[in-house]
Amino acid sequence: MNFTLDVLDWKPWIEAVRLEDCSEQQLAVLDASNRSARQSQYYLTLVHDAPALLERSLLFNAVMYGTKGLSRAEREFATVVESRINGCPYCASVHARLFVQLAKDLPTMQGLLADGPTAPMPPRLRAIADYAAALTTTPPSATPAHIAALREVGLSDLEIADATHAVAMFAWANRLMQTLGEPFLPPAA
Repeated sequence: MNFTLDVLDWKPWIEAVRLEDCSEQQLAVLDASNRSARQSQYYLTLVHDAPALLERSLLFNAVMYGTKGLSRAEREFATVVESRINGCPYCASVHARLFVQLAKDLPTMQGLLADGPTAPMPPRLRAIADYAAALTTTPPSATPAHIAALREVGLSDLEIADATHAVAMFAWANRLMQTLGEPFLPPAA
């Protein structure tokens, strides 16, 4: 599947929990996870293990919605780099749209989705993309030179830590999503 700004859907390879069959605990975890979790096949699949989903959601929400440090748009950008490299079109699509909405920078995101992290981009995003790409490789190849490049474009230690958390979180999130199901482009309405 190609990387796209289009809205993708996701289907599980194991049976998702039917909303009407959820326990009170499962419903509470869904509600604490994401405002649309009750309608998401992904969350309804993860809620098989409600305590694990709760911990995953608490971590995800803390990493992606923190009020200090790296901007929300730049966190979204770093996760798209990671998702693009790891081959997760669903995550890349969701977070690419969020980046464009927040940063108002469609051309940079179109380049990243089409050409990967080597696409042309502004210097600050270039440093973030290079760092995210280095963290995504196995084993990670990030070096002090990557940290120096981030500092050169003005990132603080907290912002660097936020970028690291976002990329690491999505390395895990991509693997969950890609091993439990697959994305698809829904038919046109």
